[in-house]
Amino acid sequence: MTVWKWANFAILAAGIGYLLVKQAGPYFAARSIEIRKGIEEATKLRADAEARAAAMEARLANIGAEVEALRKSAREEAAQEGDRIRQETQRELAKIQAHADHEISSALKAAQIELKNYSAQIAVNLARKKIIERMTPADQDALVQSFMADLGSQNLTATTQ
Repeated sequence: MTVWKWANFAILAAGIGYLLVKQAGPYFAARSIEIRKGIEEATKLRADAEARAAAMEARLANIGAEVEALRKSAREEAAQEGDRIRQETQRELAKIQAHADHEISSALKAAQIELKNYSAQIAVNLARKKIIERMTPADQDALVQSFMADLGSQNLTATTQ
């Protein structure tokens, strides 16, 4: 009986060994391939991550220079805007000055005309006073007679025409 037990055990061990060799070989080979693929993918992912990290570090290293370039650009734009505003202000001031000069010259001309009119009015009034003071009744009669004669001659010429 012990021989049969040992024979039974040998058959069972041989069957299990056969199945292990038949099934375990391809399983372990497939598993080995999966592990290699996983390692290769992990290596690719690691290289990609390192490349991205290096790119980010490079950008971070250049960020100071980029910020300084932006600041410089902003300063230049502010200076250009200031120059533009100064030039525009100067143009506006020139326009205002020209307008003021025109207004002043117009006011001066108006004042000169008013002064001439006032002077003429004073001269006429003075002349009237002098004429009234120097005119005698005989002079007045002679002027009236001369005026009447002129009117009469004008009426004759107007009716004949």
